[in-house]
Amino acid sequence: MILRAEIFLKGLRFPESPRWHDNKLWFSDIDARKVMTVDMNGKAEIIVKTPAFPSGLGWLPDNKLLIVSVNDKRLLRLDPDGLVEFADLSEIGTHWYNDMCVDTQGRAYIGNMGYDLWNDPFVPAEIVLVTPDGNARVVVDNMAFPNGTVITPDEKTLIVGETMKGCLTAFDIEEDGSLTGRRIWSKVKSPDGICLDADGGIWVASPGTGKVLHVLEGGKITHKFKVSTNQQPYACMLGGSDRCTLFIATSQHNRRGGCIETIKVDVPGAGFP
Repeated sequence: MILRAEIFLKGLRFPESPRWHDNKLWFSDIDARKVMTVDMNGKAEIIVKTPAFPSGLGWLPDNKLLIVSVNDKRLLRLDPDGLVEFADLSEIGTHWYNDMCVDTQGRAYIGNMGYDLWNDPFVPAEIVLVTPDGNARVVVDNMAFPNGTVITPDEKTLIVGETMKGCLTAFDIEEDGSLTGRRIWSKVKSPDGICLDADGGIWVASPGTGKVLHVLEGGKITHKFKVSTNQQPYACMLGGSDRCTLFIATSQHNRRGGCIETIKVDVPGAGFP
């Protein structure tokens, strides 16, 4: 039996990049150009409005928020006085930036689309590493739209969804942040946002199937959850007091009617983000 998630928060446009942090769910409402939070009582709050589309979120060791600014190709930091540019990525990545995962050292791994998905032929993309001092460099190239990204609790392995290749790809994280040992972790259809659980499984938002899938290394799918009618899942995150609430960011194909949906699972979240 395929279970169905329930709507938790409505009235959004295109929510993405959910993160569980400080007892709240944080997320970007991309088309509304807002970063928001919602607590377990359903109380939502706008944290900051952004000049361009926001996507990936993460935190520096001093708890300052980092925000991927998609279409102006920057990484922003939220200071007490407002947003500042943390890194200019305009001369590095092939196309617009997207999701991000930040480790405990404040190293940010950011994927990009590679090409205009709606108008242009496929072009491979890169993963860019931004270090805590704001320096940026390419650490992986020839990726098929690197999208949702997780880092294991020991911070030794990074796993990223290659949306246009239909797989999760793993790398070893070296001491300087470089990524080596590229390998297929599992095949899975149209992976978008992902999150990791304490047993090492990965929840995958799969807009190509209309479901959220729980995948083990090697490709075994153990669970499938449907989302609400006419919605597609674009990202997911484990949170709540026990980290066993799966939050799912959904929207319609026209990037309207965005929601956060939830369903309870048995294994808590782990790792990063």
